[in-house]
Amino acid sequence: MKFRFVTKAIHAYLDYPVALSLMITPFILGLGKSDPLALWLSVATGVAAFALTFLTDHKTGVIRVLPYRLHVAVDRLVGITFIIAPFVLGFESLDAIYYWANGAAVLLVTFVLNAPETEGRTPILAKS
Repeated sequence: MKFRFVTKAIHAYLDYPVALSLMITPFILGLGKSDPLALWLSVATGVAAFALTFLTDHKTGVIRVLPYRLHVAVDRLVGITFIIAPFVLGFESLDAIYYWANGAAVLLVTFVLNAPETEGRTPILAKS
């Protein structure tokens, strides 16, 4: 199995469930005990992720106006923000763990497992 297996298509199919999870899971877990913002930051991020996916130029985009590269860049920014948020906002216990786990997952998918785009490009080592 290739190490970088999260292709543009796989990423597209993961986007809506992840966005919905960001909106629903905080309620299931009872986030917000250290600060109500711990609950609502995830919900707002989920709504924004849903909108971003809806507007991204990939398989599950509906109005395909945003380039996929921008989408991935925003995902990476969210991952970094989720790692930093507990420190800056004072989230503790489950609130902090939730953001660190989600941030680590997003960064793992977008930096380590993300397959490079090859659509419309000629491979560098292509035979002539």
